[in-house]
Amino acid sequence: MSEQPNESNDPADGPRARSYSPEVAEFVERFAAELTEAGMQRMASRVFACLLTEDSGILGSAELSERLRISPAAVSGAIRYLSQVHLVTREREPGSRRERYRVHADVWHEAFTDRDALLGRWGATFDQGLKAVGPDTPAGRRIAETAEFFDFMRRELATMLDRWHAHREAARGGDPTARGGDAPAS
Repeated sequence: MSEQPNESNDPADGPRARSYSPEVAEFVERFAAELTEAGMQRMASRVFACLLTEDSGILGSAELSERLRISPAAVSGAIRYLSQVHLVTREREPGSRRERYRVHADVWHEAFTDRDALLGRWGATFDQGLKAVGPDTPAGRRIAETAEFFDFMRRELATMLDRWHAHREAARGGDPTARGGDAPAS
């Protein structure tokens, strides 16, 4: 199905996003529902899925509001959350005070790299908790097993992310910009 650009005579609106096709709209809502089921905030899920389907990966607040039929306040709250968890970045539109929001091609790699750092911080907290409750108590054994699990996950995650990076580079024939946009972060 063909998608037509939105019409705007106001140059302050910046580049306009294409309208959704019904198939894209259905995907956005389905993926958003899956993200919500996994624990992400509902509006953040919808905004993220919407950005993911935009060819440029970039939309402004008005475009997100229009596409998703939500208020600018809902967009703002969703972007705040998505920025905090490093799934989107904020940028200024050139020559404007308006912000636009970008999802990068390597968003999942970056998000999981951030989780690796989080797991490292949790390790120190688990150590403190283990000392507080004592290692020979039932709570201490649960905390020790939790710490061991997350330490294992952190080591495996680092290895998996390295393998993903190598896989992606091989699939692109060594060209980091092939298939969709952003060069990977090193």
